[in-house]
Parts: sequence; structure tokens; C-alpha cells
Amino acid sequence: MKKAKNKILIVEDDAVISAMYKSKFESDGFEILIASDGADGLELAKKEKPNIIMMDIIMPRMDGFSVLAELKKASQTKNIPVIMLTNLGTDEDKDKAKKLGVVDYLVKANLTPAQISEKIKKYL
Repeated sequence: MKKAKNKILIVEDDAVISAMYKSKFESDGFEILIASDGADGLELAKKEKPNIIMMDIIMPRMDGFSVLAELKKASQTKNIPVIMLTNLGTDEDKDKAKKLGVVDYLVKANLTPAQISEKIKKYL
């Protein structure tokens, strides 16, 4: 029997960035779900229960911090690891994300998709 692929939910409002990570992660053998805003991301996470969520902070309808807080409140999603992937690099944002329960906080400009894929594998 074939082992089920690990499922990654990418919550990112920039379609170019989503497509780039989707392509990289699929080539690494992951199943990918994409939500283009926070509200859709929250809904997809509850419905699909991905193995890990990679999420931006600044998005329409619901920002990443709000989505994270909701994910951690809900019994069906509270144990899903969440990685923030954003261009916000301040210590204040990092601290807020850690308090809300992220497993990692990555700044987009500092890492390639391959480096991010390696970090995701570490948490699965």
C-alpha cells in the first residue's frame, strides 16, 4: 500500500509566491493545498487537516496572526504545526507569533524554496 503524502497548506495572498512554493513542494513529494487569504486558509485547515501549514501574515479578510489564534483554539487544528513565512522580520512580530504557537518564523527574503522545504521536512 502506498504511503499517503504529507499535506501542506500554503496560506498566501501572492499567487506568484504560492505557485513557486507549490511547484517546489510537489517536486519534493508533498500534496499541496492553497488558500489565497486568511479566512479561506482557516476553513481549508479545518476541512482538510493538513500535516503542516505555511502562512503569510499580511493577507486580506483575516491576517496570519488571527488565523493562527483561531487554529490554536480549535480542537481539530490546534496540534497542526504552523510556520509563518512573511516579510515582517521584527522581533515584535516574531514574539507575537511564538506566543500564538508557531513552530517556526521564516522571513521570505532570507530563504530559498529549497531551504524552506528542508525546514518543513524537519517538522513532519
